Amino acid sequence: MLEKQNFVPEPEEFIAEKPLTPALQEIKNQRDKEIRDVIAGRSEKMLIVIGPCSAHEPAPTLEYISRLGKLNEKVKDKLVIVPRIYTNKPRTKGVGYKGMFLQPDPEGTADIVRGIRSIRALHLAAINESGLTSADEMLYPENTPYVEDLLSYHAVGARSVEDQLHRQVASGIDAPVGLKNPMSGNILALINSIFAAQSPQIFKYRNYQVSSDGNPYAHAILRGGVDGFGKDVPNFHYETVMQLTQMYKESKLENPAIVIDCNHSNSGKQFKQQIRIAEEVMQNRRFDEEFKKIVKGFMIESFLVEGSQKHDEVFGKSITDPCLGWEDTECLLLNLAEQV
Repeated sequence: MLEKQNFVPEPEEFIAEKPLTPALQEIKNQRDKEIRDVIAGRSEKMLIVIGPCSAHEPAPTLEYISRLGKLNEKVKDKLVIVPRIYTNKPRTKGVGYKGMFLQPDPEGTADIVRGIRSIRALHLAAINESGLTSADEMLYPENTPYVEDLLSYHAVGARSVEDQLHRQVASGIDAPVGLKNPMSGNILALINSIFAAQSPQIFKYRNYQVSSDGNPYAHAILRGGVDGFGKDVPNFHYETVMQLTQMYKESKLENPAIVIDCNHSNSGKQFKQQIRIAEEVMQNRRFDEEFKKIVKGFMIESFLVEGSQKHDEVFGKSITDPCLGWEDTECLLLNLAEQV
């Protein structure tokens, strides 16, 4: 039995409380165009979606974003950096830390209204701090309107990508949406999800019948898979990418694009391996022009301090999956910019 608790106002009320100013809206419009141009192949820059596994506290997240903003000035001619500010955390077993959306009130009880306000405040502060609009994961599709005006990139995770509502909502988002291959690693399911997201849809959403035009910037994220025994199976290698490239051609999808997730099952969550994986992908881009044309960028997990911790004791260290530290992050991005 479901028990009703707090009433959650419509998105318009939260947007009115903390709206984008005209100056910030101009930044977002420019950033949206930059990212679309990369996905569509109108720009030769590489897309880098980078940041902590989960943004569990505003202060370290904003410190990290501030550093990204400064680093961006050195690489912006080659890279389009999109801060990964993931305010929701999917859980394989459904329990544990679930992200800022379930922000506790002072008594420690989950307060979703407080969580939405915290999320909007964080995304707005990040733009002010760095001049960079961010990415977040669409874990709960019906919450998208609360932040859609602030984000330049949406990600649909491996546990959600085969869900009909996620696909349908992705079809109505104006910004690029990256869809990860499912946990099984099934690439056909990924192609089907992209097809659904690029297609016009009619569906029920937030008590309305709605329609969408389809999102031509919906694209693939390869994050590796997990076999039936729980073993990680990477899928960032040349052979898989070229097989997916062929499937893109046969499906006649718009704007064929692949982003390589350097962590998760591609690295076996061995966070330092992200550096090696990025380098291997860059070597393949140099080797094959078709590979280069379709691989548009990377998703990288990084924070101020490398590794992870169970409790929030070290400032800027992940409390979920382990991440690269700042020094490695800076070196990696500078190195990638030199190779583009």
